[in-house]
Amino acid sequence: MARKGTSTNRLFYENQYQREFTGRVLELREARPGIVGVVLDRTCFYPTSGGQPCDRGWLSDAEVLEVTDDDGFVVHWVRGKPKGTEVVGKIDWARRFDHMQQHSGQHILSQAFLQVLCAETVSFHLGETIVTIDLNLPNIVREQLEAVEDLANQIVFDDRMIAARFVSADELAGLTLRKAPSVADDVRIVQVEGFDVSPCGGTHCQRTGEVGLIGLCGAERRGNETRVAFHCGRRALCDYRWRVNALSEMGRSLSVHEREVDGAVDRLSEELASSARELRRLRDEALTYKVHALMAAARQGPNGRIVLHVSDGDDASELRGMASSLVKSPGLVALLATAGASANLVFARSSDLDVNMAALLTAVCERYGGRGGGQPGFAQGGGFPGSQAVCALDTAYAMLTEQGRDSHA
Repeated sequence: MARKGTSTNRLFYENQYQREFTGRVLELREARPGIVGVVLDRTCFYPTSGGQPCDRGWLSDAEVLEVTDDDGFVVHWVRGKPKGTEVVGKIDWARRFDHMQQHSGQHILSQAFLQVLCAETVSFHLGETIVTIDLNLPNIVREQLEAVEDLANQIVFDDRMIAARFVSADELAGLTLRKAPSVADDVRIVQVEGFDVSPCGGTHCQRTGEVGLIGLCGAERRGNETRVAFHCGRRALCDYRWRVNALSEMGRSLSVHEREVDGAVDRLSEELASSARELRRLRDEALTYKVHALMAAARQGPNGRIVLHVSDGDDASELRGMASSLVKSPGLVALLATAGASANLVFARSSDLDVNMAALLTAVCERYGGRGGGQPGFAQGGGFPGSQAVCALDTAYAMLTEQGRDSHA
């Protein structure tokens, strides 16, 4: 508990709805040019702790950027430097109330997960756009999440009292807590009437009805735990509005009612998969035709037939498939290239030929300022302008035929 005289008196423990206050400056700390840490004797500003971000707002005319806890004293990090020994503080109420909704909702959800699934909350994070809790359960299915969500929202609809207070050691010993306190002294308890009792130093609503709708956004397995994301209150409203608008727009795009979107998407997925299969079949047919045409136009070299081909574009994967199909035939060398913005080369040979494609491709690439490599039977490279692809294949053909003449000399 904050004690007057030895630390900053934390007014939010007395009234979490207080938005303005006056405080006496105890200390100024220089952080970096233009940023000053202001320590006050009293404050409404909640410092970052326990998974809850700090409040923001103003100290007189100075904007509060961050609020931290330093051994009991609250430090307000402001842009500028407040004048005088006394300041008027004003918190950003929209931010504070949002944090109250999210944090209170987390307590309700954590107890709901415990009651429905016997899952304990091991960590909590209140972010700028999403809130998460990590549960000690590796697998949670949608029906279980819906059951938890139903119970949590029923507690909201009941509009139960939420009370926060510091308790003595004797009173603490008589309470059944959802989790053990993280401090030994000055333990503060937050109690949701007839539902949850948990140690917590954060700011909370006074009644569960203020929390508003609690909506689960998703669950992700993380090792032996599950991370659940959720929204409460205004965040849940904004998320609901976004989802409705997105669904309506999808319905208009698909010319169906919103409730028929999932079926329309399933049909589109099936049609897309069917089209993809047909496209692969047509590509395979086109590749077969192209391979036969290239083999028919192959040149006779000293050690076998040689196919030279330059394709437009930059599809190196198509080039590799073409080369693999060509060299299934015996006695054939394939020298292929693309002539897009950057040249791609693929050199391959049949298994019955003794020609080092990697060495040939490396030599050609070095001559044109590119790079390449691979195995004796299959190599690829490039990295030089595509406009030089034809010349590169002519060079490769000349080298290959010269090697063949030398081997027969």
